[in-house]
Amino acid sequence: MQGVFFSAHMASSLCSSCGLCSNRLWPTKESLESCVFNTGWLGEHERALFGREREPQNPMEARFGITRSRFIARLRKPEEGAQWSGIITRMAAKALEAGIVEGVVTLHHNKDNYFRPVPVLAMSEEDALKAKGSIPVLSPVLASLDQAAKKGLKRILVIGAACHLHALRDFQRRSHHLREMEIYTIGIPCVDNAQPNRLTWMLERISRSPQTVRHLEFMADFRVHLRHLDGHIEKIPYFSLPEELSNPEIFPPSCMSCFDYMNSLSDITVGYLAAPFGKQKNLQWVLVRTEKGEQLERLLDGELERFGESGEWECAKFVSSTARRAVESMKPTGKSYSPKPRIPLFIGNLLSAIISSIGPKGIGFAHFSVDHHLIRHYYFVKYRYPHLLEGLVPKHAYSILKEYGLEP
Repeated sequence: MQGVFFSAHMASSLCSSCGLCSNRLWPTKESLESCVFNTGWLGEHERALFGREREPQNPMEARFGITRSRFIARLRKPEEGAQWSGIITRMAAKALEAGIVEGVVTLHHNKDNYFRPVPVLAMSEEDALKAKGSIPVLSPVLASLDQAAKKGLKRILVIGAACHLHALRDFQRRSHHLREMEIYTIGIPCVDNAQPNRLTWMLERISRSPQTVRHLEFMADFRVHLRHLDGHIEKIPYFSLPEELSNPEIFPPSCMSCFDYMNSLSDITVGYLAAPFGKQKNLQWVLVRTEKGEQLERLLDGELERFGESGEWECAKFVSSTARRAVESMKPTGKSYSPKPRIPLFIGNLLSAIISSIGPKGIGFAHFSVDHHLIRHYYFVKYRYPHLLEGLVPKHAYSILKEYGLEP
């Protein structure tokens, strides 16, 4: 049974820095009671939002969560400087313009450090649009909630990762402070963030010009794409990354203990996993989950190019080929990791080209990515936080493990 299953002291060992505890309008104890590492992933949260949990035997719902519709899209007129075409930031600006919400809880980039997150309550279209471009580090998005409450706002939009929205949903049900607010949510699929003070260290080991990197993403061609200030994209094959970047201990334990890659408690999720990769640029994957999500989607009627999902679903062999290695890599062996690339760049590029050619695409790549991370995270928790397994892991995870013959 999911619920508050360990003490606040133990919860502090798994912390996603979501920002809820940063608020001074309510006691820290109330924030901790809603921490996802206290309440567990999905389960009762999903029941509260949808009236039911996802169906573990429905292969797509088990991976992607409960949805009303899914499609591929991009803005006909992209937002300049956005990481993709700017669907999320444009949606937020339109929600303010239309008066659906009075403020947007989101992040801005620090003027002195582009990847240092600054939590903000945006109350104008201009401020909402300044949030464009992801910040791939632990981010205290929810720190601005108390500003919204102090200002007496009745309708807000929150843009965040799964850990943010789990805490938000639980806190709104549990505490009186936000209970009267109408809250809309846009979710970002999220995994493998860095500690803010570690991202520069990582970029220095990946890029030829780390100080000019503005966007980065692990893409479906099995390369890390780094977009620089001048617009050019530097691509590094996964296989040619320094070995030390495969050390699970360089990532926050909270990210390695995440079981909601697809941000399933959002009203609408916008990412890229199932979007076709290739000549068509800036395509994103939109998953509409609730009536509020449909309302947010309608804000962009006429502004979106829409496409159906594509790609073959089946990817079991591909997942199986990486699963055993992923399981072994989660064991805390005390292994030392080399700062050198695992294989030379030209061989890595060749491997990436071959695997992206024969590997899963579109909806199949999303299937592969969700399964790979679920397996990896399950064994991370099993080997490093075994006492938390029962409380953290949602039911559908065991169905997916069983598909691959993996022992829980």
